[in-house]
Amino acid sequence: MTDIILVGCNGRMGKMITGIVAEDAETRIAAGVDIIGQKNDQYPVFQNIMDCDVAADVIIDFSSAQGIEERIAYAVDRQIPLVECSTGLNDSQTETLLAAGQKVAILRSANMSVGVNLLIKLVKEAAKKLAGEGFDVEIVEKHHNQKLDAPSGTALALADSINEAMDNQYEYVYDRSQVRRKREKKELGISAVRGGTIVGEHDIIFAGTDEVVTFSHQAYSRGVFAKGSVVAAKYLKGKGAGLYDMADVLL
Repeated sequence: MTDIILVGCNGRMGKMITGIVAEDAETRIAAGVDIIGQKNDQYPVFQNIMDCDVAADVIIDFSSAQGIEERIAYAVDRQIPLVECSTGLNDSQTETLLAAGQKVAILRSANMSVGVNLLIKLVKEAAKKLAGEGFDVEIVEKHHNQKLDAPSGTALALADSINEAMDNQYEYVYDRSQVRRKREKKELGISAVRGGTIVGEHDIIFAGTDEVVTFSHQAYSRGVFAKGSVVAAKYLKGKGAGLYDMADVLL
């Protein structure tokens, strides 16, 4: 059994994780933490993580970046592995998280979906053959109209995996509207679409002469990210200090 402290338990993702854990015989939420101190009959809820005195194997943090330093300090002090899912971390917060990985197990990934992380591995392998044979590479990502950043972190993670496979030869190109010239062979185009309620779609296009190979992933619900965090929590239980990501979970 993996006992979890769920930070952000009253948020949308927190409620999804609560539902997933309720149907998973291998996990249990030992306590929740949320600035909205709404109680429930499933587990105790604390407004401040420093007040949480419940024993647990792993922390899942799906709250905002604000106050992340305190949550990291708690994980280090209590020696509880941390699955960190907060987005929008600034440079200082990222440095704090990376430093904490020297003292406790920290898992962080650009995307918590199991499918997306498998896709990252697949396109890395595909690039070695297809890009090596002269195929052009383009990534198109689509998200809802409320998303602030572009391109998505997942699109960049996909691009980085391809670039790594090709010895970092590629230059990322986000906008061709200001330049009138043919496509360079070492360009890796990344395009962002924003509209409606699209949860997340990523297409990786390998375009060759007279043929195109496309890898695609579509998220129909944010539940895929919640499910991935629970899978990550089970993996991280008992792990020693270090920095981990979802690629380690899939090994």
